[in-house]
Amino acid sequence: MPRYALLIEYDGGGFHGWQRQEALATVQQAIEEAAARLNGGEPAATIVAGRTDAGVHAEGQVADIMLAADLPPERLREALNFHTRPLPVAIRAAARAPEGWSPRFSAVRRSYRYRILNRAARPALDAGRVWHMQRRLDVDAMHAAAQTLLGRHDFSAYRAASCQAKDALRTLDRLDVSRFGEEVVIVAEARSFLHHQVRNLAGTLAEVGLGKRPDSWPRKVLDGRDRTRAGQTAPPEGLCFLRVEYAEALDWR
Repeated sequence: MPRYALLIEYDGGGFHGWQRQEALATVQQAIEEAAARLNGGEPAATIVAGRTDAGVHAEGQVADIMLAADLPPERLREALNFHTRPLPVAIRAAARAPEGWSPRFSAVRRSYRYRILNRAARPALDAGRVWHMQRRLDVDAMHAAAQTLLGRHDFSAYRAASCQAKDALRTLDRLDVSRFGEEVVIVAEARSFLHHQVRNLAGTLAEVGLGKRPDSWPRKVLDGRDRTRAGQTAPPEGLCFLRVEYAEALDWR
């Protein structure tokens, strides 16, 4: 049976996360049910590069799927997009999966973006896609604090209590904070992340941006390995799974 890679975009506001849940709408369910229409009604299971929570979006999520039908990748892309309408999920591209490739374990880097709308007026066009904060944030202080967290560390202070990872050791390759007019953007890159790690980092850096904590505080929190001493878990709607990078070249169509 041919196996395909899928490059997926979705608005997480309409879903209860990626992973299938009984009686709840999820991205995985939407794609697998669409794929079953191409598979003689038989289930077609997916494996994903990184599961997202309810309300979290994706521009470049990657999953694999195995089908009985041998379709050109571009036909598979169009067929899945037809059968997922009108849900807020789209297959941007498809490719034949290389031998031995895994969307999860073959990843060498994952990238996330967290958006904060930093203005007095609430969002209208970006409602559901940003964290709205009215008080002006000190982006320079946030970025300086972020740089102290780079490298390989025990990120226990920034993981969810429900995180199922065996340990909290992760290597954070990039954590940049920038301002673009009224928007503050946090970009995080690593081979892998802990559950809620990016949202917990964003909530902690926001405390620095508001002037409630010095830029040395996030590193002290990291070294203390105590989640209760960090900032809040930032709301899910500001987070977007940007992309996954692989050593293997995928022939996206």
